[in-house]
Order: sequence, then structure tokens, then C-alpha cells
Amino acid sequence: MTADNEVGIKEAFQRAQRGHNNKAKLVIGLRSRYNNLEDKTLFHEEFVHYLKYAMIVYKREPTVENVIEFVARFATSFQSPPKTEEEEEEEEEEDDDDAAQDDHPFLSFIFNFLLESHKANSHAVRFRTCQLINKLLGSMAENAQIDDDLFDRIHQAMLVRVTDKFPNVRIQAALAMTRLQQPKDPDCPTINAYLLILENDSNAEVRRAVLSCIAMCPWTLPKVLKRTRDIKENVRKLAYQVLADKVHIKALTIEQRVNLLQQGLRDTSVAVREVVCSRLLPSWLHRLDNNVIELLHRLDVENCDKIALDALKAIFKGASSEELLENRVQLDNRKLIPVDSLTSENVLYWRALCEFFKAIGDEGDEMLEQVLPDAATYAAYLYGYLKTVPELSEEQRSDINQVELVITKRFISQQLIHLIGCLDTNEEGGRKRLLAVLQEMLTLPQTPFSLISLLTEKLLTLVPDDHRRIQTVAEIISDVRAPIMEASQPVDKNESRRQQIQLAEVKVRILEAKQTLEDCVTAQEFSRAAELKDTIAELENHRNQIIQEIAEWNQPAEKEVRTEKSDPETLQRCLTICAQLLKEMNIKTRINPTISALMSSLILPSIANAHPEVRNVAVLCLGTCALHSKELAKTHMVLLLQIAQLDEVKIRISALLAIIDLLLLFSFQLLSETAATQTAPPSQSPDRQEDDAPLAEVKRDVSEDTAQSILVMLSEFLDSEVSELRTAAAEGLAKLMYNGRISSTKMFSRLVLLWYNPVTEDDTRLRHCLGVFFQLYARESRVHQEVIEESFLPTVRTVMNAPVTSPLAEVDINNVVELFVELTRPSALIKPSTNTESAYVHDYLAVRMCGEMLKDLTAPEVRLYTKTLSNLELSADDTIRKDLHTLLQQLVQVYTNIQFHMSALFMGTGQRKVVTAKGGRKPSRRTESSEESDGENVPEPVVVRPSRRAKTAALEKTKLDLSTLINQEANVS
Repeated sequence: MTADNEVGIKEAFQRAQRGHNNKAKLVIGLRSRYNNLEDKTLFHEEFVHYLKYAMIVYKREPTVENVIEFVARFATSFQSPPKTEEEEEEEEEEDDDDAAQDDHPFLSFIFNFLLESHKANSHAVRFRTCQLINKLLGSMAENAQIDDDLFDRIHQAMLVRVTDKFPNVRIQAALAMTRLQQPKDPDCPTINAYLLILENDSNAEVRRAVLSCIAMCPWTLPKVLKRTRDIKENVRKLAYQVLADKVHIKALTIEQRVNLLQQGLRDTSVAVREVVCSRLLPSWLHRLDNNVIELLHRLDVENCDKIALDALKAIFKGASSEELLENRVQLDNRKLIPVDSLTSENVLYWRALCEFFKAIGDEGDEMLEQVLPDAATYAAYLYGYLKTVPELSEEQRSDINQVELVITKRFISQQLIHLIGCLDTNEEGGRKRLLAVLQEMLTLPQTPFSLISLLTEKLLTLVPDDHRRIQTVAEIISDVRAPIMEASQPVDKNESRRQQIQLAEVKVRILEAKQTLEDCVTAQEFSRAAELKDTIAELENHRNQIIQEIAEWNQPAEKEVRTEKSDPETLQRCLTICAQLLKEMNIKTRINPTISALMSSLILPSIANAHPEVRNVAVLCLGTCALHSKELAKTHMVLLLQIAQLDEVKIRISALLAIIDLLLLFSFQLLSETAATQTAPPSQSPDRQEDDAPLAEVKRDVSEDTAQSILVMLSEFLDSEVSELRTAAAEGLAKLMYNGRISSTKMFSRLVLLWYNPVTEDDTRLRHCLGVFFQLYARESRVHQEVIEESFLPTVRTVMNAPVTSPLAEVDINNVVELFVELTRPSALIKPSTNTESAYVHDYLAVRMCGEMLKDLTAPEVRLYTKTLSNLELSADDTIRKDLHTLLQQLVQVYTNIQFHMSALFMGTGQRKVVTAKGGRKPSRRTESSEESDGENVPEPVVVRPSRRAKTAALEKTKLDLSTLINQEANVS
């Protein structure tokens, strides 16, 4: 390198700021200058001098980033190039003194300078220090070595910086420790720091940075899996990417695989779902040699068939039709999987493939014909397999292998039944054959109970008309409950003896006639012999007739009779079939005589059955049946209310859900009509017509009492220790309120308190249900927002006044208030009012809070209300503004009076008077937000209201150029 190519330090830093410059040439030129110098100290000092200009800039300006990149390249350019394996082996044989030659003096000098700067007061310097260390370590060769002492110093410094106040400093410090991890050491301080950050750091970008660089090992994997449930979408997305790239499917348990797919494929974020479909599933398939059946085997499809189906659909969407047809399951010439080859995995794959083709449309129908036979062939195939499903005896129930075999066969049967929905049933013969098979399987007592509901569902899809459905199901229930049986009659012994005597007499007469015939032939009385022959023939015919009668009489007569069965298994089968019928019926279909007969003969008697399973299905049938008839609902509402309060938990929940459905459909008017029916007299004479008004009052009072009793019951269920009952009551109340059946501030307040109550922390369904309800309810209409506004103060008082022993004492009241403010925000409405002059709900909320503060300005909640007032969206209505202005003036006056009395009190007791400056607060130095960080690890400015001078300066100086600062420093020197 000649002297002409040498570059000065200042010139190098100036040229490095411009992105279009070739940094490699700058590095070579500056390195040439460095190598030609005998005294490196001046070079080191000047280099650091110019580097400091970049290190004091916190904002990620392009010019500064270019300088940092140049410094990292230049510092690491002194390292020797990567060595081959042979060179490394030769080096190991040399003396240990040569091992330290990798640490170049300049590189060591830069590291020492950075390590001395990491404790600087300026957050910009700390940020650039960690960034440079990160880039220096990252730019080193893969097999590079550094001094142990330097390693420890870097390690300790970065462990301190990962706890820095500023998120961007923590991000760079975490990235800098990437190559300092020791995954094989369970006590590695770097990994322990990473795990602590993943668990506790409040900034999402810091958690993302750790996820991107953490090493996978048995003790880090659970923490990474936990980040797939992170509150931030970007963190969840990156967690799935890391698992797809770094973790083999065999390193995960079945439960972990299923949970990953369940959460990822059903995530609320489209980006997360896309990552699971495009990265995680293809990665697993690639590691399993693209064997989808093997992937299903790794998921245990028998216990998570829905998750497996979602995963298969995601895989099918990323494949072409030709690939799907090539990779289809092994079908025979009938387009069926041989019975001996059926497994849980291939039958589920077959079902998913058929359903995917079915959902495509016309193009899918052509492909469906290649993987599925006609209805008649499939009906025979299904019937043959269902007949092979065995029943477990008492001895076999103790054999785990037999139990697993039966479970597998039942699972395969379920998938084969599901495939009925993909068949082409337009052909009449195939549909009839399929219908006959389903009817026969429902009537057979050997059919497993777990298949009854599914068989009934598929049967009803083949019969579109509701009346035909009812008739068909009624016949099936009749055959199941009262099957045709053959009964034999006992043999009458007296009649049998009489027939035997008669037969003996005929035999004696035949013998006598034959003897006489022989005598006549001997005496040559041929005419007499001919007559005897005829007589013998008649006697023999008579004998044969008697013998036949005796045979028929001795054989017991068999008659076909129906014997009604009332065992719990039979009743549960019949009720399940009936419940599925009522579920599939159109809600507008009225109750006909057949359904009424089932109600009186099957459903209502089963309500009082001793077995809980039978009662539960009967309650479901009663509730579903009542949806089709208002009269039936009025008749049995009281019965459902009694069941909801007295029976077992599962049955109470079923009754409660039925009551909620009835109230949603018929509203609370159903209760008034029920009460009117119960209080109406049997007859009314003309003499009592003058009492109609008092009687109407009584009816109204009774209906209100009934409605009130239901609300009280639901409110009591919210306090139940049984989480399922509590969740059902909360979900029912949410439905009633959202659909306008009830409007109660007390109930809304109870639901909010239940949502925040720590007792319900583990009740995921309850939390999710209420979280969705609050948003939908508030956005629906202004009337709903007014209900929320009226429940604000009662809710706040309940939380504020909660005793220490109450779980509500742990609730953050600021979070509760923020929820109410967001729910009542006018801009949150789906259809906000176009009249800007009309009053907002926030206006009334502000008036309520001002009124509360006027009651007692020394109360602890005054500060909370004051803070909340600044977050409200107030309308432009003059009247409201005047009222609020008046209230605020009153508040200021009351506050002034309190201050005056306090001052007078201190003066009177000889104390020093406290003078409070206007404004009430000593101005404090503004600090940066701890949440400043964007997706590119670029710090965002704190959202403040800048002055006019600041705005002008920002417009004039949009880009930062270090050259000006460098030149100024040069001129001064």
C-alpha cells in the first residue's frame, strides 16, 4: 500500500458518514496509515477523539450508524483470517504463548475504551458503547479467540447493561452477549440473564432481542415456549420463528407440539398464524422427510383431532392440487383404505383431504371423485367396519392393550362417519342405502354410545324435511327403547296327552285293518280286501295328520312382541338421539304430536331419573324443545329454575344455559306470561270484574318478582366456588345484556369486578368471554355506554373500600378506571354521533367525578379522579362546558379554603408558614420514556408538546452531519 492510498483519521470519519462510500477501501487506507506509524498511541487518541462525536448521539441517524459500522470493520480488520482445521491442529501443538497473538493492540485498546465508557451518565454513550461491542463481537471470525480477562470484563459489563434504564441499551447489551453464552453450563450467567429478561422485562423489543439470540437448551426451551403466549404480537411471531429454525420437533413433547399448534393456528394475529403455517409446520415436515402421516403420529391425533385437522388444512393450503393427489393415502381400486390398513393417522388424513377438496368448489369435486367412492359402496364399507368395533367385557377393561385397541377403533369409526358429509348423495339409490345403514347402526345395542350423536347428525343431514326427520327419529327411538322380541308360549301337557292317545288308537285300528286284509286275501274275498285297502289308506292319512299336529304343538309358538326397556343406557341413547334432532330442527318448526308424545313418554319422566347422566340429557332435551314452543317454555320454566338450584353441578349448568336461551329468545315477557298463567283464577264471574285492576297489579308484581329472583340467582352464581357454574352465569348475563334483554348497572359492575378478581385468574374462558363482551357492548350503542357510566362510581367505591382480606384489595384501581374511560369513549362507538354539539358520555362522567371530589377533597380517590379528568373526550356543548367550568371553580375555591385554614392553623400554633408557589409543583427534569423502541430497535422520541422554537429547529435540521462538529473542534484546537 503506497502513501498515496493512506487515509487520515479525520478524512476517514468524514467519508464514512456517507453511505455510498466503499468502507472496505477506507478500512484498508486507514489501516495502511496505522501500520506505517511507529508510535500507535497518538493514533489511538485521535481515533477515539473522533469516535466520541458519534457516541454522544442517541438518535439512530444514518450518518452515525455508518460511522459505527466503519469503526467495527476497522477494529476487527486487524484480526488474522479464519484458519482451516489443519492449521488449528498445528497451532494446538505449538506453545501456549502464541495463543494470545489474536488480540491485536488496537482491538484491545478499543475494547478497553468501550468498557470504561459503559458506566457513563449519558444514556447515548451507554447505548453506543453496547452497540459497538455488539458489532465488534459479531464481526469477528467464528473461531476467533480473545483473552480470558477481556472476556470476563465484557461479560460483567454487559450483565450490568442488560439492566439499564433505557430499553435500547438493554437491547444492544443482550445482542452483545450472544457469543458469550455457554449452553452446556446450567449456571451460565448470560443465559440466566436472558431468562430473567424474558420473564420480567416490560419492553417487547428487549424480549424480541433476547429471543433472537438465546441459545436453545433444555432449560431455555420452556421460556421460549412461554413467549408464544406473549402479550405482544411481534414477540409471539418471533418466538414461533425461533422454534421453527432452532428446535427439532423431536425435542418437544406431544403436549408442547399440540399447544404450539393450538395457540398458533388460532392466534388473533394474522401475522402469527401466517408464521405457523409458513415456517413452523414446513420446518417440522422437513425434519420428518415430508411425511405427513409421521407428523400426525407425533401429535397423538386421537386426543387432539381438531388441532390435527387445522394443521392439515394449513399444510394443504400451501400445496398444489397435483401434490395433494400424489401424496394421498394408499387407496385400493374401490377408492377405499383397506380395513386392515386403517390407522388413526391415515383415516384422519383421508378425512381432512376430502373435506379440503369439498370446500374448494367445482374444481374440488373433480379431485374428490378420485379419493372417495360412491355412496352405496361407502355405505357397505362403513357398515362392515362399524360391525367390527368390539365391546369391552369386565375382564377386558383391566387390559390396557384391549382398551387402547377399542379406543382406536372408535376413533377410526368417528372419522369414517365424518366422511359421510363429503359423499355425493344426489343419487337416490346410494342415499337410501346410506340412510338404511345409519338407521340400523342407531338401533343396534352394540353400537358404542360415543357414536350415537354423530350417527344421528349425519342421518339428519340426509333427510332435509323436518317432519320426515321427526318421523324417522321417532321410529328409531321406538326400536331402541322397545325392540321387537320373540316370545314363546308354554306347551299344554293335557292336550299333548290327548293327542298321543288319539294317535295310539289310530295305529291300533291300522294294525287291525291290515290283519283283516290278510285274512280276506287268504280267503280270496277280493271285494272285501279292496274296501279294507281304502280304509287303511284313510287311517294312515289320519295318523300322519295327527303326527304333524303333535309336532307343531310340541314346538313352542314364537310371537313378535315389543318389550319396553328402561335401563339408563337405553334411556341415554334415546335422549341423545332426541336431543340431536331438536338441535338440528329449524327454530321455526312447531311442536307436533310426535314431539309431544316424546315429551310425555321419554323426556319428562327422565327428568326424575336416578342417574345423573340421564337427567342431564333430559334437561338438554327439555330446554331445546322449549325453544320451539312458547307455551312449553312457560309451562316448564319453573321446573328449569328448580333444577338450576337443586341438582348436581353439571345438570345445574345445563338448566341454567336452557334458561338463558329461553330468555334470549322470548325475553323476560315469558316470565310475566308465566306468572299470569299461574295467578289467573280458574273462572271469572261478572260479579268479580270490578277486581280486574288489583289482579293486574298482582300479576305485574309476581312477574317482577320472578325476573328479580332469576337475576338474584345469576348474581349468586357469580360468587360460586365452582368455576364452571360461575363462568356459565357470567356468560349468560353478558349475552342478556348485549342483546338488550336486561339493562343493569349493578350487573355490569359485578361483571367488571369478576373480571378483575384475582380468584378468576386461572379461568381462561371467563376472562376471554368478559374481555370480548366489554368491548362489543360498549361499541354497540350510546345507551350501553350510559349504563357503563352509571356503574363507574359503584365499581370504584367497591374496589377502594375493599377490606384487606378481600381479593379485590389486590386490584389496581388505575387499571379499572382506565377501562371505564376507554369503554365510554365517544370515538369507540361503531356508529358515532355526527352531531358534535350533543353531549358525550364522558361529559356526564366528568360531572360525576367532580361531584365526588366536592364531597371530600381529602379523600384518597381525588387524585385518581383528577388524573382521569385529563383523559376524557369532552363535547363542544356550551351548557356542559359551563357546568364543568362552574364545578371546577367550586373545586378550586374549596381547595383554596382548605389551604387557607391549614395555613391559619400552622400560624396559630407558632409553626413556620408554608408558602406554595403557583402551580403547586416544583418543576422536575424530564426523563425519557422507558418504552421507547420500535421494531428496528430505533428509539422513538417521547411524545411531548414541543414549543414553536423547537418545531422550527426540527424543520431546519432534519439530518445530523458530524462534519460540522468535527470542523468546529478542529478550528478551536
